[in-house]
Amino acid sequence: MATPRRLLLIMHPNGAFRERVLTIGAKSFRCRTINAWPDLRAAAAEAPPSTLLVVDPYRKNARGVWKLTTELRGFLWEFPSVTVVAAIEVRAGCSHDLRTLGEWGVADVISIYEDDTAEGMLRRLWLAQGRPLQNLLARSLPATMSGRSRTLLMTAAEVVSMGGKGRELARALHLSQRTVLRWAERAGLPPPRRILAWMRILLASSLLDDPGRTVFSVACACGYASDSSLRRAMQDFLGTIPTHLRREGAFERATHAFLRELAEYKELGPESIFTGRGRAASDRRRARERAAQLAAQAGERIEGS
Repeated sequence: MATPRRLLLIMHPNGAFRERVLTIGAKSFRCRTINAWPDLRAAAAEAPPSTLLVVDPYRKNARGVWKLTTELRGFLWEFPSVTVVAAIEVRAGCSHDLRTLGEWGVADVISIYEDDTAEGMLRRLWLAQGRPLQNLLARSLPATMSGRSRTLLMTAAEVVSMGGKGRELARALHLSQRTVLRWAERAGLPPPRRILAWMRILLASSLLDDPGRTVFSVACACGYASDSSLRRAMQDFLGTIPTHLRREGAFERATHAFLRELAEYKELGPESIFTGRGRAASDRRRARERAAQLAAQAGERIEGS
């Protein structure tokens, strides 16, 4: 099975530049052109998490002066997990605009008339590629985690972001699937299938934190058959449903649950997931945490009354 190619969405009025990006990117990306901001929002809401966007950040104002468009700022607020590259004509005196684009969350800038070789443009696109789940996970994993465990988890995060499964995980690690299973056992981690299932939960949770995405679009982007499938998976892994999770800070809650399971698995082994002893201990801990949370909320209401 071939490694899935990332989706590259291009929205730019310069026809020559647009065609050059399409030609250069065709071998490495699945390319698609977009004509307007509403269309880009709709495409981003349903696009895979690994999608890369190339856009024109400017728009003429009422006086005919080119200014950074607030459409881009609004888009980045709605979809902070999406990787956006701005393609502009870099001129003297535009340093303020470049600084503003960085503050808004633009990943990189392509100079239309300088990054004009195939090698230069591809290098820009590859360097800008977003790995939002990997970045979030890297900040969440404990510093004491072994190098092998970290490598396995980070690679699993990348594979899931690309829509891959167990076979792609083994290929990404340059190992056989049986060897990956032994790696996980020696590192004290759950089986690869369980790790990949958790990575999908974490990926979906990170996308739920994007205000512009619906539960249905998150389910589609993460490879679930429907929003009902996503709800069942989150109920099984996290004991809650996406709408509730979103209000509580989805990725933070999911990360805590994931790290808790890793700690229980290291202590109890496979029975922490698949047998009554570990499951009961996990359920009791979740119940205590939920009771404490409810008590804290009740206390806040009393104080505020």
